[in-house]
Amino acid sequence: MAPFDLPFDLNGGQGAFLAAALFVAAFIRGYSGFGFSAIFIILAALVTNPLPLIPVVFSCEIAMTAFQARGIRPHVDWRRAVLLLAGAAIATVPAVTVMARLGEDQARLVISALVLLLSLILLSGWQMRRPIGTTGNLGVGVISGMANSAGVGGLPTAAFLTAQPIAPAVFRATMIVFLTGIDMMALPVMAANGLTGFDTLIGVGLAFPILGAGIWAGSRRFASADQASFRRGVVILLTALAALNILRVL
Repeated sequence: MAPFDLPFDLNGGQGAFLAAALFVAAFIRGYSGFGFSAIFIILAALVTNPLPLIPVVFSCEIAMTAFQARGIRPHVDWRRAVLLLAGAAIATVPAVTVMARLGEDQARLVISALVLLLSLILLSGWQMRRPIGTTGNLGVGVISGMANSAGVGGLPTAAFLTAQPIAPAVFRATMIVFLTGIDMMALPVMAANGLTGFDTLIGVGLAFPILGAGIWAGSRRFASADQASFRRGVVILLTALAALNILRVL
C-alpha cells in the first residue's frame, strides 16, 4: 500500500464522507450511549461495502469506553449487563460465521433490513408492563449477539431497555458496558473468519482522533440532554438511511 493510500481501497471522497460519518456517530455515542455502530455502518453502506468496516467500528467502540469509563461506573446495571452478555456469547460465533460469507450487496441488504426492522420497533413506542427477568435478559442478549454480526448489536438491547422504566443515566451506562463486551467477543471471531487485517489497524489509527473529538463533544451535552427526544431522532435517521440503502440494493 502506497504511503498516502486510504485503507479498504477508499478514494478521497469516500474517506471524507466516512470521517464525517464517524464524528457524527461518535457524538451520538457520547450523548446517548448507543447508536454509534448502527449510524456509522448504515452511513458507510451508502458509499462502500460496510462489512470490512465492522471490525474497525468494534475496535473504535472499545476504545471509546476509555473516554467514558470514569463517568459511567456508578450507573451501570451490572446484573443486567452480565445476563445480556451471557446471551450474546451464545450467538456470536455462528452469526459472525454466516455474515462473513455474504457478498457486498447481500451484506448491505441484510444489515439495512435488520436496522430498518429494529428501528421501526423502537419507533413504535412499544412498552413493557414490568422489567424483564433473567430469562428475558438472556434472550435479548442472544438476539443482540446475532445482530452484532452486522455491526448493530446495540439496537435490540436498546429496544428492550427503552421499553422498560430505566433512568437515562442507567440506560446510557449499561449500554456502553454491554456494547463494549459484545464487540470484544466478536472481534476474535471476525479475525478467525478473515474480516480483519492490516487495513483494519490503519482504519482504527485514522479514526482515533475523530472518535476523541466526537465523544468529548457528545459527553459534554449529556447533562442537559432531552434523552427521549434525542434517541427518537437517532432512530428516525436510522430508519431513513436503512430504507435508502435497501432501495439502492434493489
